[in-house]
Amino acid sequence: MIYFDNAATTRLDEVVLEAMMPYLTAHYGNASSVHALGRETRTAMEKARKQIATLMGAKPGEIFFTSCGTESTNTVLFGAVRDLGCRHIITSPIEHHATLHTAEFLAAQGACALHTVSLTQDGHIDYVDLERLLQECEGEKIVSLMHANNELGNLSDVHLIGELCRKYKAYFHTDAVQTLGHYPLDINTFQPDFLSASAHKFHGPKGSGILYIRSGIVLKPLIHGGSQERMMRSGTENIANAVGFAKALEMALLHLQEEAVFIQSLKSYMIDGLRRIFPDIEFHGDVSEKSLYTVLNVSFPKTERTEMLSMNLDIAGICVSGGSACSSGANVGSHVIRATYPHRNAVPVRFSFSKHNTFEEIDIVLQKLTEFVV
Repeated sequence: MIYFDNAATTRLDEVVLEAMMPYLTAHYGNASSVHALGRETRTAMEKARKQIATLMGAKPGEIFFTSCGTESTNTVLFGAVRDLGCRHIITSPIEHHATLHTAEFLAAQGACALHTVSLTQDGHIDYVDLERLLQECEGEKIVSLMHANNELGNLSDVHLIGELCRKYKAYFHTDAVQTLGHYPLDINTFQPDFLSASAHKFHGPKGSGILYIRSGIVLKPLIHGGSQERMMRSGTENIANAVGFAKALEMALLHLQEEAVFIQSLKSYMIDGLRRIFPDIEFHGDVSEKSLYTVLNVSFPKTERTEMLSMNLDIAGICVSGGSACSSGANVGSHVIRATYPHRNAVPVRFSFSKHNTFEEIDIVLQKLTEFVV
């Protein structure tokens, strides 16, 4: 099996599993219990929180454990409207559905107005238009823009977005699900008010997310029923996942430089190979340095053969993302590709790489593409 769908999820590292195992077996106490077993797991959880905060340049009290980036983003947007009085949400048409669907729901309820910033030709945020929206939206507002797009790979300038939000007194939330663990994100350099992230994107456990909330901002919980996470998230704490998140982030940042160089070389090798085989090949998004080194979205001209491409690759034991989703049997396609390339009649295929991939795997995929497309 060749796995080129790492933007969807990554393989759990053995060292991360090793760190988690004691809290799935011997150290099973409830962290909210006051007895010795409970205190033991509470200590492990707070150690993990402190470690994550240190690696991000944050304070331990600014880190909250959640189940995933989606939950973190929902908590922020509901809280911004309900608790912070935000009457405007500014986002983009290519955000993850965790952002778009939540913002659309809130707007449909009449709780706020929803504004979408324009995009450049290759799918980047139009920062001039973002500033225009910030100027025009009166009263409390929140900007929610992802650091990197999960389909295109485009990187946003979070430092500039942060500056604009501070200039116009807007709250700033960034979905960093695709970038935490792949880039050295220091909270102090771009100063978001909120940040969402998930461990399974950098070889940590699934079901393990965090939410960063800047000190001084108070939100009410999205999930009620207990006093966990300092009254921010009810429910028995998942100690193993918290420990796994911290260990995965530690290992990712420890080996960041060499792994980033290697993975970028895989992506460049894939681009060169595709251009050699398909001289007129196009890509979705920006494939320059303003792009994730882990993601490559290829635009194949739509034909009878390419419409079956993802399925044929799957049959051949190659895992990729087709850039589309099926709901109740209806192919609704990718909202990201529709928003960025509305007139391009193409089949998108996303290849996303990790440290576990090889050049030999890319050679095999290129050969299969030759068989399935040409």
